[in-house]
Amino acid sequence: MNWTSILIATVSASIGPLAVANILAAQGLNIHYGYAGLFNFGQAGFMAVGAYGVAITCASSEAGGYGAPLWAGVCVAILAAVVLALLMGLPALRLRGDYLAIVTIATSEIIRLMLRSEAISDFAGGNSGVNGFANDFFAASWFTNGKRFEWGPFSYLGKDLWVMLIGWIVVAVFALVTFFLMRSPWGRVLRSVRENEDAARSLGKNAQAFKLQALVLGGVMGAGGGIMLALFQNLAVPDDYVTRTTFIAYAAVILGGAARVGGPVIGGVIWYTAFQFMLSLTDEAKRNDLLPESLAPNAALLPFVFLGIALMCLVIFRPQGIFGDRKEVELDAR
Repeated sequence: MNWTSILIATVSASIGPLAVANILAAQGLNIHYGYAGLFNFGQAGFMAVGAYGVAITCASSEAGGYGAPLWAGVCVAILAAVVLALLMGLPALRLRGDYLAIVTIATSEIIRLMLRSEAISDFAGGNSGVNGFANDFFAASWFTNGKRFEWGPFSYLGKDLWVMLIGWIVVAVFALVTFFLMRSPWGRVLRSVRENEDAARSLGKNAQAFKLQALVLGGVMGAGGGIMLALFQNLAVPDDYVTRTTFIAYAAVILGGAARVGGPVIGGVIWYTAFQFMLSLTDEAKRNDLLPESLAPNAALLPFVFLGIALMCLVIFRPQGIFGDRKEVELDAR
């Protein structure tokens, strides 16, 4: 076992582009679950509309896109997330608890299956997705895209550094937005709706409107994660936005602490570090024939088994996370 390479790969990935995309999705879930008390199990759907919004808008006409500039693609992606939040929220936010979770997870799967459909393959690319739309993004890079930059044992391609720079700036902006909003009167009302919706209604607050606004805000943040993932890969494919993607974001929120501005950021880094360590450890064990024959064919699934077990342990033994308050996760789900 080459423990040095495992540790280098783990630390490198902990702040890498994939970690950034998951943290952005987790920041949106923190608005939904942490501050508004919404059981949104369909954050992957918001990521998907964000990714495909920028991909279809910016891809060339040969790839089925419109060849628009990147800024237009980002605007379309944000607008698509807002529309999805409204379409899903207006009828579904009357539901609470498990019922809302069922609706959101179903909506996310409907979006993914529609994107996979051959009926709109000329538009969305089917299983192959849409590619070749991030050229303008990388053309603006401060780093030479094909060059590898090294700092001691760590090295990144120039294009990865560009995605990380922009991604972490967006993470910081979303954190500041969350910080100021949740300390405003709007944020205090949102917390009151989370803690006791009926009491908030009795004081004349439109709980439905506040929950819808939170769904839109968190959905836009989730779309930001989808945009960064699609730009990093220069590819948008539907199977990147499966339900597992939402659960990874939830793990980051729960680990760091729900209803804490820095919770999804710190939790996301810790979570992705642990997850990447499991991936690297499994790959190294398989390469050295250290796995039992019964597990070797399915070695790629072992990190996701870890994901499930870790999520269960977090919810049972530390539901408030590292920095959270247990009262923050005692939601009014009546």
